[in-house]
Amino acid sequence: MFKPLALYVGLRYTRAKRRNHFISFISLTSMMGIALGVTALITVLSVMNGFEKELRTRMLGLAPHVVISSFDQRVTLWRELIAHVKKDPEVTGAAPYIQGQGMVTRNNSIKGTLLQGIDPEREQEISQIQNKLQKGQFSDLTAGSFGVLIGKELAQSLQVTVGDKITVVVPQVAVTPVGVLPRMKRMTVKGVFQIGMHEFDSALVVMHISDAAKLLRVPEDTVHGVNIKIKDMFAAQNYSYALNKQLPVGYHSHDWSYRHANFFQAIKMEKRVMFIILTLIVAVAAFNIVSTLVMMVTDKQADIAILQTLGASPRMIMQIFMVQGAVIGTIGTLLGVGGGLGLALNVETIVPAIEKLFSTEFLPAEVYYISDVPSDLHWSDVTVITAVSLFFSFFATLYPAWRASRTQPAEALRYE
Repeated sequence: MFKPLALYVGLRYTRAKRRNHFISFISLTSMMGIALGVTALITVLSVMNGFEKELRTRMLGLAPHVVISSFDQRVTLWRELIAHVKKDPEVTGAAPYIQGQGMVTRNNSIKGTLLQGIDPEREQEISQIQNKLQKGQFSDLTAGSFGVLIGKELAQSLQVTVGDKITVVVPQVAVTPVGVLPRMKRMTVKGVFQIGMHEFDSALVVMHISDAAKLLRVPEDTVHGVNIKIKDMFAAQNYSYALNKQLPVGYHSHDWSYRHANFFQAIKMEKRVMFIILTLIVAVAAFNIVSTLVMMVTDKQADIAILQTLGASPRMIMQIFMVQGAVIGTIGTLLGVGGGLGLALNVETIVPAIEKLFSTEFLPAEVYYISDVPSDLHWSDVTVITAVSLFFSFFATLYPAWRASRTQPAEALRYE
C-alpha cells in the first residue's frame, strides 16, 4: 500500500522504543496534559451550560417570553391583542397582568414586594406557578377574596402560612377624616410557592387581577400588559421584533432576553473567561511537545543526516517531525474528548456518588438555590475545543521540525 515517506518514517519514529527514556516520559506527559486540559474544558463548560439552563428555566417559570405593554401603562385592547397573538401557531399562551410596587407587613415585619395581578385561568397557559405551590391551592385565588400567593422566603421572613392575614401597602394615598393615609388592604395568604430564584421567592406577591385593579386603582377593563409564551424561548427576540410591526400605535413588545440582559450577559462573560483560562492549560501541555521534539531532533541527528544524504529534502524532514508532534497532540486530544464526554454526560451521577463516598455535600440545599450539579453538553463547544487543541498541537511542531530541517549532514556525522 502506498504511503508518503514522511508519514511512514514519522509513524515509525513514534512507535519505536526510545533509547532516551526521558524523551518518552516527556511525550507521555505532553499527551496526558493535553488530555487533562481538554477533559477539564468540556466538563466545566458543560456544567456552566447546565447552570445557565437551570437558571433560565427557573426564571422563565414565572417570567414570560414576550411582553406587550403601552407607553402609558394602560392597555385597553388586551382582549383583542390576546386573540391576535393566539392565531400564531408558535404562541402557546397569553394572559393579561397588572403590576405594581408595594410593601407587606405583619406584626413588626415589613418587606418591599412586587405585586402581580393575574387571571388564574389564562395564567396557567404561560406560568408554572401552580406547579410550584408547596402549600395551598391555586384555585383558591378567586376574584373578591383578596387572597394572595407569596414566595417561601417571604413567608418565612413574615412568619406566615396559609390562612394567615398580611397587610399590603401600596404607594398611593387615601384622604380620610383623620388626614392623608397610605392605601392598605388586609389580605389572606392562600398559598406559598417556591420557584428557586431569590428574585421571586423573597419579593413576589400574586393576587387575582380584579383585586389588583381595585388595590392599585387601575381603571375598569384596563391592564398593564399582556404576557406571552411561545414554543421556542430562543426565538423570542425575533418574534418580538416581528410583533412590534403589527401592534397598534402606542403599544410595543419586548422579550425575556431584554428584561434579563445583564444577568445572561454576565453568565456569558464568565463562560468566555473560563474558556480562556482552561485553554491555557491545553496550550501549556501542547507546547511541551516543543521540548519533546527538540530533544528528539537532537537524539536523531545522525538519522536526519543519513536521510538527507539519501536525498530527503528539508521539507520532508520537517514533515517527519511534524507527524510525530501531530500524533502526540491528536492522541491527547482524542483521550481528552473521550474523558470530557464521559464526565459531562454522567456528572449528575458521578457527583452524588462522590458526595456519598466522602460523606459531604458540595451544594447544600439550605445555602444554594440549585443543590444539584447540572450538565448540558453542547456539541459546538466540543468541536471548538477539539479544533483549538489540535491547532496548538500542530503549531507546537513547527519550530522543532524547522530546526531538524536545518541540520547539516557533515556536522551531524562528524563523530559517528
